[in-house]
Amino acid sequence: MPNIRVHKPNGALFFDFRYNDERCREYTLLPDTPVNRKKLQKVLDKIESEIADGSFVYASYFPNSKALKRLAKASNTGGGLTVTAQAVDATVQAAAAPVVQVGPKFGDFATQWFDERSIEWRRSHIKSLLSTLNGHLMPHFGGKVVGSITKSEVLEFRAQLAKVKGRGTKEGLSPKRINEIMGLLRQILNEAADRFEFTSPMLNIKKLRQRKTDVEPFSFGDVQRILATTRVDYKNYFTTRFLTGMRTGEVHGLKWKYVDFDLRIIRVRETFVLGEDEYTKTDGSQRDIQMSQPVFEALKSQWEATGKVSEYVFCNMVGEPVDNKNFSDRVWYPLLRHLGLKARRPYQMRHTAATLWLASGEAPEWIARQLGHTSTEMLFRVYSRYVPNLTRQDGSAMERLLASQMSQGALIQQKQPGSDLAIFVPAQEVAPMAQPKARGVHGRASPPGVYQTVQPHPSPGQLT
Repeated sequence: MPNIRVHKPNGALFFDFRYNDERCREYTLLPDTPVNRKKLQKVLDKIESEIADGSFVYASYFPNSKALKRLAKASNTGGGLTVTAQAVDATVQAAAAPVVQVGPKFGDFATQWFDERSIEWRRSHIKSLLSTLNGHLMPHFGGKVVGSITKSEVLEFRAQLAKVKGRGTKEGLSPKRINEIMGLLRQILNEAADRFEFTSPMLNIKKLRQRKTDVEPFSFGDVQRILATTRVDYKNYFTTRFLTGMRTGEVHGLKWKYVDFDLRIIRVRETFVLGEDEYTKTDGSQRDIQMSQPVFEALKSQWEATGKVSEYVFCNMVGEPVDNKNFSDRVWYPLLRHLGLKARRPYQMRHTAATLWLASGEAPEWIARQLGHTSTEMLFRVYSRYVPNLTRQDGSAMERLLASQMSQGALIQQKQPGSDLAIFVPAQEVAPMAQPKARGVHGRASPPGVYQTVQPHPSPGQLT
């Protein structure tokens, strides 16, 4: 069957068809791309059509083919091949020749694309993308023309990422990190394909499956132990984080101008990321958090400590925001080790606030607003499995109801014998319905206490 195939050593396409009972393979220099396959398929369809009607001239399509001599010998022995010096058809020659590489080099286009889009991003996001672009994409694809990058090259690059040394002793980047790198590559190549009209090699390349990570909130008892044990200068900080659900960057970037003691609310308007004040993670993150009494008292106490020293609520000795790495290494993890608690990220304080709110019976819509979620979907998806254990809504309420009602029974209306009067009596005091007499059972012993024994009917000879 005629087909367009790939020569594995160099990844180039070639024709595979039969002519005069001979198998013919004609190789090209075209890389395996959907565009090139489509072009060569048109040529192959034309070849098959000409072979069918007897007008095919091998040299017209493949004038430099080594197969011409072999086919010529077959012609001299009756194979019917006629070799001519006809000029190569211009259209066929264009289709069979190497494709002109489309577009600029990847490095040049990626730089242009980045400059055009950076106005839409936060500074922290720009730093993250630049690290990915310069650290992984530019070294591998920078010198290649965007239109020449093939799907096989992209898959090979992804496989190499799995072998890159990760953090610490880890071998290979995590699926999450690989998906982030491939996601940036996808954006750049898809935009290039749209502008220069070629098929993106990222088509149908799926993300790697990422292992789902569970949240690990602290119990209320753990929170009390932490607040009772932590350093005095961090007690207000921990109280605020555990009872407001603020993100790390939000609480570190919290300024006194956003704390309203009169209305007892915290206005989340900025976040502190990579040493700079930024806009919040999303528009939905712009919110007002209601202060509980412990939070109100903690912030009042914090005002006495830092209110006249810094514009930031929680700061170091020189008035700068708390450094997250310094806090984690010198305060957070040593505290957990001291208390014998499982090590977990400081972000779990946000998860703890959410589960404690749910446990107290607060409305999910209100909790979602406090956390900066636009809907309750994420709330139930992330925290649902912790809610039953905390609120005891695990079927025990139904068990208690059934035990209570079934033990004392409902009141049932029952008429008094020989009277039209009816009174309500407990269900367990109501006489059960009488058992019916057995019918159609003659001479059979019934189970004791279930049916009354019925005497068999007398035979006609026994009648008097």
